[in-house]
Amino acid sequence: MNSTVIFAPSQCTRFNCFLKNFFTRCCRNSSARQIAQGRFSRMPLFLLHPTVHHRIQSISAVSSSSDVCFSSLQQSSREEGDLIVLGIETSCDDTAAAVVRSNGEILSHVICSQAELLARYGGVAPKMAEEAHARVIDEVVQQAIEKANLKEKDLSAVAVTIGPGLSLCLRVGVQKARKVAGQFNLPIVGVHHMEAHALVARLTEKDLKFPFLALLISGGHNLLILAHELGHYVQLGTSIDDAIGEAYDKTARWLGLDLRKGGGPALEELATEGDANSIKFSIPMRQHKDCNFSYAGLKTQVRLAIESTKIDMENIPISSTSPEDRKMRADIAASFQRVAVLHLEERCERAIEWALNIEPAIKYLVVSGGVASNRYVRSRLDHIVTKNGLSLICPPPSLCTDNGVMVAWTGIEHFSVGRFDPPPPAHESEDSVLDLRPRWPLGDEYYPGRSEARSLKTARMHPSLTSIIQASKPLTRS
Repeated sequence: MNSTVIFAPSQCTRFNCFLKNFFTRCCRNSSARQIAQGRFSRMPLFLLHPTVHHRIQSISAVSSSSDVCFSSLQQSSREEGDLIVLGIETSCDDTAAAVVRSNGEILSHVICSQAELLARYGGVAPKMAEEAHARVIDEVVQQAIEKANLKEKDLSAVAVTIGPGLSLCLRVGVQKARKVAGQFNLPIVGVHHMEAHALVARLTEKDLKFPFLALLISGGHNLLILAHELGHYVQLGTSIDDAIGEAYDKTARWLGLDLRKGGGPALEELATEGDANSIKFSIPMRQHKDCNFSYAGLKTQVRLAIESTKIDMENIPISSTSPEDRKMRADIAASFQRVAVLHLEERCERAIEWALNIEPAIKYLVVSGGVASNRYVRSRLDHIVTKNGLSLICPPPSLCTDNGVMVAWTGIEHFSVGRFDPPPPAHESEDSVLDLRPRWPLGDEYYPGRSEARSLKTARMHPSLTSIIQASKPLTRS
């Protein structure tokens, strides 16, 4: 009995061209070539990219003699059951690499921080960050492989963050990943940065099963997602302007704190010395009955409070202040932190209600991302989660900030279900067009949580990871 594989209509010309060329090179059978050349009435969508590898076995439904280069590799990897993946992360301001086994063993974990640059420029300077990544990427990857006591040929695949993030920084990591993968004939898995933050909890907590709720909080993102299954996420809420981590960093800089260990940790430490109720900042967006976040207004309130002191705190380091001045700064830090986290609490409580209506089986809230290493944040969210009958899961602080472990583990999860790309050419031109996704949603918006302000910002936005994966699943018709 002959079967025909039917795909969804195309939405992306560039990926269709890639897909056609791939099948033309890999398929000797004429029927498979017909798919590659677009002779069926419905063109393949699949939007082939490093995160979502087409389930190539479906080609055999067209013809049993189709010769597809990676089906045997996929099968042998599953039979062996022991994957070893190199993960590379350069989405923003840390250069990271790690090697992880599919049993959850972390063989190596290397991070080169750009804290000095952050302190010098008062935040991330994309061009400076790119140059810093480029200077150390070879050494960081080599250290990760050597500390794992492996050679590149021992790896099963290379995983790398392709988005979201700063395109200049993403490029450095992707180029390195493709160089390693091409040189050693390794498949490559492109990883969504925010999905990696969520899934790393499944490495540290073996009992964490789908579905679960996740709050992802970092310098660039606030995201509440319902994770139905691997690659299927619903966005319940997101930032409509600034993320909480950015608000922490800016407030820390305005207060004259030492940013070399990070603005968030510096502010959290100072806040322990202050009175959290001394300044009555307004909690953001209380009139909006959704799960979206906004920290721009709170930042303005903090800035005005600092200016009202008539002290140029930003240019007078806290190390040079009087006890009275230090107390004033500590009060501002504590009051800011209380309100910033109250905003998280209110949004999470509503998201739990929504999520339980959609998936009553949910038992866990995962909190990950750089801000999740904040002890005050964890303690307050644990209170909210317990009150609502769930359990809180937070990865260790070292795995909350950007790291290669989360990228390698996410690569393992997707590789294990057949989502990967074949090795790139061994000698790829440095000016090759790379698949970078600086603006890449993780899931589609839950209708009651839609934010008009956020939804209108669609310029240069890539289709969500969830929509790509769901569209890539072929329908088989006898």
